[in-house]
Amino acid sequence: MSDSAQVITAMVHRLPELFDTGDFDAFAEQFAHGSWHRAGHGTEAIRRWLDENVLTYDGSPCTKHLTNNLIVDVDEAEGTATASSYVTVLQALPDFPLQPIFAGRYRDRFARIDGEWRWVERAVIGDLYGDTTHHTRSPDRRPR
Repeated sequence: MSDSAQVITAMVHRLPELFDTGDFDAFAEQFAHGSWHRAGHGTEAIRRWLDENVLTYDGSPCTKHLTNNLIVDVDEAEGTATASSYVTVLQALPDFPLQPIFAGRYRDRFARIDGEWRWVERAVIGDLYGDTTHHTRSPDRRPR
């Protein structure tokens, strides 16, 4: 695996920990040069979307985002890369037993900016939905 692919792999694997621990500032900062999901472009837009849509409990969303089946393709000459992976989101609360609430795919684009790999876009494709009522306020949740 190339050095660039290793860096991007680490970025993809670090992002869920930032989200799941409620470090939304650091999570949003990952997209300073890009867009994430439905939140729009840039750190401020993403941070605002998280504040408006993600439910937290003492600062944590009480989730675990499991990312697997990661494939990274790097074009060193162009300074661009893509990645695809699967995601399964688990959630548990005192009155909500541990269960999968979402399964889908990530489609990521990266660019080398000022010598560092940065996110350009993360698209989230939902394939399977469980009970997300304890996770988001979004009015566009899929029916149970």
